[in-house]
Amino acid sequence: MQQINTMVLEPPFNITRASHVVLNVRDLAASKHFYTELIGLVVSDEDDNTVWLRGLEERGHHSLVLCKSTEQTCARLGMRVLTEEDIFKAEAYFFRQGIACQRVSRPYQGVTLHVTDSSGIPLELCATMDPCERLFKAYDRYRGACAQRLDHYQLQTDDVRRAWSFWQPLGFRVSEYTYSQLDDDQTQLWGVWLQRKGNPHDIVFTSGTGPRLHHLAYTLPDTNDMIRACDVAGALGYAPQLERGPGRHGISGALFVYFRDPDGHRIELFNTHYQHIDLEPAIGWDLADPGRADQWGLPARDRWFREATPFSGLTPREPEIKVDPPTLERFLAMANDS
Repeated sequence: MQQINTMVLEPPFNITRASHVVLNVRDLAASKHFYTELIGLVVSDEDDNTVWLRGLEERGHHSLVLCKSTEQTCARLGMRVLTEEDIFKAEAYFFRQGIACQRVSRPYQGVTLHVTDSSGIPLELCATMDPCERLFKAYDRYRGACAQRLDHYQLQTDDVRRAWSFWQPLGFRVSEYTYSQLDDDQTQLWGVWLQRKGNPHDIVFTSGTGPRLHHLAYTLPDTNDMIRACDVAGALGYAPQLERGPGRHGISGALFVYFRDPDGHRIELFNTHYQHIDLEPAIGWDLADPGRADQWGLPARDRWFREATPFSGLTPREPEIKVDPPTLERFLAMANDS
């Protein structure tokens, strides 16, 4: 796994962070209610077919776009670049690599570039958005979980190493990774946590049927807001959508809770991170280590590994090497056997 620590310190263009997600939803009003009243996002603008939302801390116009559709899919993942010149540098880089890309116009965004990564994930890069007022000190506007800002995405892919090989030349560094021990004493890379902004991750790839969006994640002010989110979920009738947590990850150490929105899209709410600014080797975790997933003891349910949001127009592929993850169902079965 030594190759995982290879770093590109002068990438061909400067991606700064995870920026925004575009989700297709069937009932726009129901999704808007979920994300404003439970998650606590703020509506920046809306029309009959689209709602643009942002976190209370965010200056950019949107970090989540909900589009009315007959599908329950993800349309795009957004990455922010530092300057408009980086858009043109990205375009030239992808052209040299033989990767198709296209400049497009998107509401409330400056020059935007569409491209597809090696896993098949539809991306859009932008340098600017229309500015909005930061509302993190407007405490009278706080609702539900009081989500502050979009932090990262997690994806499932049929080939984690192929995904890493696309993003690593763009300056993404691995903070942590997971591997599985195979029968022939070989190891398989199962997941990589990749970052640009100086905390553990902007984008994560784990092995599974993909490409699919496993979850998007927003930060919260503190632990009390996580508990409040669970209370508000119960009061609003969203308790069945609470899928996992509260708990604490082994990887990243974050306190977390996960919900599924009315269309089944998964969202994580969390409030802790460590810095990963200095050049340092990645932390490796054996997939069989129970402390990897949850330091409080219980692993995730099978659906956590099996279910995710497909991308529009893409047929997910099965991974070539399949590894049974340590699910809650397996944990309980082993406990009963003993």
